[in-house]
Amino acid sequence: MYQNTKVLITGVTGQDGSNMVRYLLKNTQCTIYGAIRRLSVSNHENIKDIEDTRFQLINLDILDQQSIFNNVKNIKPDYIINFAAQSFVAESWNTPIQTFTTNTLSVMYFLEAIRECNPQCRFYSAGSSEELGNVDYAPQDLHHPLKPRSPYGASKCAARHIVKVYRESYNIFAIHCILFNHEGTHRGKEFVTRKITSNIARIKKEIMHGEEIKPLELGNIYALRDWSDSEDFVEAIWTMLNQPHPREYILSSDETHTVKEFLDLACEYAGISEYLTWKVDEQNPLNTVLLYKDTVIVKINEQLYRPAEIEILYGDSAETRQTILWEPKVSFKQLVKKMVDWDLQLLSIMPS
Repeated sequence: MYQNTKVLITGVTGQDGSNMVRYLLKNTQCTIYGAIRRLSVSNHENIKDIEDTRFQLINLDILDQQSIFNNVKNIKPDYIINFAAQSFVAESWNTPIQTFTTNTLSVMYFLEAIRECNPQCRFYSAGSSEELGNVDYAPQDLHHPLKPRSPYGASKCAARHIVKVYRESYNIFAIHCILFNHEGTHRGKEFVTRKITSNIARIKKEIMHGEEIKPLELGNIYALRDWSDSEDFVEAIWTMLNQPHPREYILSSDETHTVKEFLDLACEYAGISEYLTWKVDEQNPLNTVLLYKDTVIVKINEQLYRPAEIEILYGDSAETRQTILWEPKVSFKQLVKKMVDWDLQLLSIMPS
């Protein structure tokens, strides 16, 4: 299936990009071009296991319009899947201009290249639940107002509108999908879920070897998030790209959990929950700690709270699921266990 089909993927060394490569190699006969800004210095950790003649890396700078144009013109891809982004919300407060340039202008560059030299190409733009901001109602569907509360969220809102303009004005098959939080074993350790599972695995090892335990520091552990599995999402995205008509979509698990719930499950699956006790300070939540016997293993760091924190993210993907006839395979608990098991194995610890 899809023999002689060419797919250009940006952000190929990230979680979603690398998972999309694996999905396409397994399920299609596509030739895949993975866009890397500088081949010699990029971090290839997430794709080092991929060895297939149908997958090749190319030099492409998403901040350089000419670089994008040349690659689109020369390769003539049938699909462009744009995962490349400055995707860390907290970092967007430190680098707002770079965040907007990376997440928004690059989308316009690709759409212009498609319009000028490859109008039959199908384009995917990765959106974010951060576009929605604080809830007017929950769960949040495609009709929820856009009220971003971070430079990152604003950059994704702008990309969504650009995609809509090009789709309606030039009849380009361009889709934008609001993605709620999605995780997995290839998630970066700067994100809270992987930060939790990698550090709980480390703490497990320190406990096993009788070493001094360095506490894990977290921000708002009561923030509610809607977590799914990245591998489920890439399957859905490919399905969207092969629908008869382009439109906007939303992907979510349609349930919500606190950071604390994720942490508690991670401790359980790591096999250290028996001797854990939460010491909760309701008067001053910053003093709340998680103890292993008498030792603090998790504490709250005020500096890890975000400006304009969104308290709840909770999606409604019913419309998307019905349109593309898709359902996720991995539950919240299965996701946490998969990530914990992975990080334990990286430290040569057998999962429980």
